[in-house]
Amino acid sequence: MTRSGRKRAREAEKERKSKSEEKIEAALSSESDEDMDEDGAGDDEKNKKYSDSESDSDNDDSENDDGSESEASASSVSSDEEDDPLVEPSFKTSNKYQNKQRCLVLTSRGVTSRYRHLLEDIRTLLPHHKKDSKLDDKQSIGSTLKEICEVKSCNTCVFLECRKRQDAYLWIGAAPNGPSAKFYVANVHTMDELKLTGNCMQGSRPLLQFSADFDTVPHLTLCKHIFIDVFGTPRGHPKSKPFVDRIMGFYFVDNKIWVRNYQIVEEEVENAKERRARKAGVKSTLVEIGPRFVLSTIRIFAGAFGGQTLYQNPSFVSPNTVRSQNAMDRGGYYKNRKDQEVKRKKRKEILEQNVRKNPLDDVFM
Repeated sequence: MTRSGRKRAREAEKERKSKSEEKIEAALSSESDEDMDEDGAGDDEKNKKYSDSESDSDNDDSENDDGSESEASASSVSSDEEDDPLVEPSFKTSNKYQNKQRCLVLTSRGVTSRYRHLLEDIRTLLPHHKKDSKLDDKQSIGSTLKEICEVKSCNTCVFLECRKRQDAYLWIGAAPNGPSAKFYVANVHTMDELKLTGNCMQGSRPLLQFSADFDTVPHLTLCKHIFIDVFGTPRGHPKSKPFVDRIMGFYFVDNKIWVRNYQIVEEEVENAKERRARKAGVKSTLVEIGPRFVLSTIRIFAGAFGGQTLYQNPSFVSPNTVRSQNAMDRGGYYKNRKDQEVKRKKRKEILEQNVRKNPLDDVFM
C-alpha cells in the first residue's frame, strides 16, 4: 500500500470513529435518569460494541499500526499485573545507594609487615573503605583521626596502631561523636600466610554472625553495634557486589573476641535420588578464607577515640607487663641456680667435717 493510500485509510477510519461516537452520545442523552442503572449496563454493551468496531477498524490499518497497538496492549496488561495488590511484596526494597557509609582505614608509622598485610586484608573485606597515609602523630590520635574522617567524609574509622614494632592495637569507632573501642590484636594470620582454600567474590556483602554472648553481655552488645557499622557493607555501594557469599564470625571465648571469615559453598545434588535423601535442593558448607585474628578488649569510650570510659577490662594485662615478668622469671632462674651451688658447697663441707677417721688407715703403709 502506498503512502497516499494509507493516508486515505486513516482519514476514513477517523470519520467512522467520529460517527460511532456521535451515535453513542445521542443514545446516552435520550435515556432517562430513573433507569440509570439499566442504562449503565446498556452503555457497557455499547462500549463493548464500540471497542469491537475499533478493533475491526484497526485490523484494516497498516501492519505498522497493528504492531504499535499490540505492543501498547501488552504493556497495559503487564502494568496491570504489576499493579495487582495480590502479588505485591510485604515490603518494598530499593537498590539505590541510600545508606552512605564510608570507613577510613589507616595505620601508624613503624608498622611491621605482618600487620601491614593484615590491614590490606581488612581493606579487601571493606569495599566501602577509604585510604589515607600513615599517621605519625602519637600525642593527639583522637583529634587527628576525627579531622581526617571529616575531610574524607567518613562515618567510621579503623586505625591500627603499632608500638615497639611488635604490639598492635586496633581502634574502631564512629566519627565524630563515637562510641569507640580499643582492642589488643593477637594471633594474627593473613590470607597469604594461611593458604586456605576459601575464595569469595571481591566486594561481596557479608553475613555478620555473633555468638550468644553479644546479646547478653552489655559491653559486648555495644561492640556488636560497632562491628556492624564498620564491617557491614552498605547496600548499593558502587564498589560492592549484589551477592552474599561469605560470613564474618565474631565469637566470644576465653574473654576474647575471635574473628573469622568464611566462604559459603553450595553443593547441588546430582540426581533426584539424592534430592529426596537430603530433602533439600542445596547443601551449604563453610570454607575459611582468612584473615583470622583475636581481639582483647581494653577500653570502650563514649566519644570518638577518647572521652568518658564506658568499660575497662579488668583482666587485661599489658604486653609490656608480660615481657617484664618473663624477664624477671628468667633472672629468678639464674638466682636460684647460684643459690643451689652455694648450698651444695656448704653441704659438702659439713659432710667432710662429720666423717670419722678410720684408725686402720695408718697401719698399712
